Amino acid sequence: MKPLRKLLDKMKPTFSKGGKLGAFHSTFDAFETFLFVPKTTTKVGSHIRDSIDLKRTMSVVILALVPALLFGMWNTGYQHFLSMGQEVTFWQNVWFGFLKMLPLIVVSYVVGLGIEFAFAQKRGHEVNEGFLVSGMLIPLIMPIDVPLWMVAIATAFAVIIGKEVFGGTGMNIFNPALLARAFVFFAYPSRISGDKVWIEGLSKGEGIIDGFSGATPLAIAGSGVGESAKSMGFDQFMDQLPSVQDLFMGFIPGSIGEVSKVAILLGAVILILTGIASWKIMVSGVVGVLATGLLLNWLAPDAAGESPNYYMMMPAYYHLLMGGFAFGIVFMATDPVSAAQTERGKWIYGLLIGVMVVIIRVFNPAYPEGTMLVILFANLMAPLIDYYVVEGNIKRRLKRVKKAVAKS
Repeated sequence: MKPLRKLLDKMKPTFSKGGKLGAFHSTFDAFETFLFVPKTTTKVGSHIRDSIDLKRTMSVVILALVPALLFGMWNTGYQHFLSMGQEVTFWQNVWFGFLKMLPLIVVSYVVGLGIEFAFAQKRGHEVNEGFLVSGMLIPLIMPIDVPLWMVAIATAFAVIIGKEVFGGTGMNIFNPALLARAFVFFAYPSRISGDKVWIEGLSKGEGIIDGFSGATPLAIAGSGVGESAKSMGFDQFMDQLPSVQDLFMGFIPGSIGEVSKVAILLGAVILILTGIASWKIMVSGVVGVLATGLLLNWLAPDAAGESPNYYMMMPAYYHLLMGGFAFGIVFMATDPVSAAQTERGKWIYGLLIGVMVVIIRVFNPAYPEGTMLVILFANLMAPLIDYYVVEGNIKRRLKRVKKAVAKS
């Protein structure tokens, strides 16, 4: 690394203010601080000094995303060849998934970082580091069949409207990656919903074997509500769902990064052990899902009645294994910028997400996945949650002071 350090030191005067390429100071600084920890230290005042900065924090999150990324590559190939009735090797699945995912990742980073660099140069500020994670999250929460130009537009929307208009990293109130997904969902709903977008080539229908639908577990679960539920019993409904093992391991259709709960758990362990993400948000989210699911199990109408709701009768833990809840609660709900900041607020914030995800899934079968909009709604409510937590603490302390004064 010393030769690289010497090269950067030699180039630095050229990119410094007053140098020939001083206009690109922000761009050079972004690359330099990504490769090496800045030497600058605080001179005055009280500051907390740590061995990790924002770039290193984002690098740890990227590391935590690697298991989900690698499994997503393999599963992309596995689902594709399964739909065609072909058996291929492990590495053929991985290579196919790599070739399909690489363009999504490249487009996300090129568009997002390009906009970040442009805004930094215009303002004369340092390049924000937040998109290092958002640039990876955006491809992982998209269907593999999504067109590249949609990813580009969605990324631009997320960075400009979701971040830069608020002042950049640290100022945004919504998670940028979820805004990108929401943009595609509302602008191009046919490209992010239905049964044919989750598996590469399924929408074209070429070489697909008979009987292969590509339906996600959430889509299947939605069939257990309303008129469609009358023609089947609860046992038949449960038989249609993938096994718990398949749901946990990730051998199912879905967004690229959200299918394997094992990979997501590995990422969660990395984030918790390094102190990057709040375990309180993760645990309270899981508690909210299980508590709401168990309550709905108890309130579920009789399966033999005229209007059974098998979704309400489904075991509560299925909600943890289906859809994007696990991925969302680990990697997006814990975003330190858009999440609740107070310790008690984190419990309330996570619990709110868990409860609302189950309610939306069960009572709105037209929208089977509630995680995306629920986390965005929780982002909006986070400042209010923190406000009332702080106000509550102030009131309790004032009461203690008044009691102490009265006793004296």
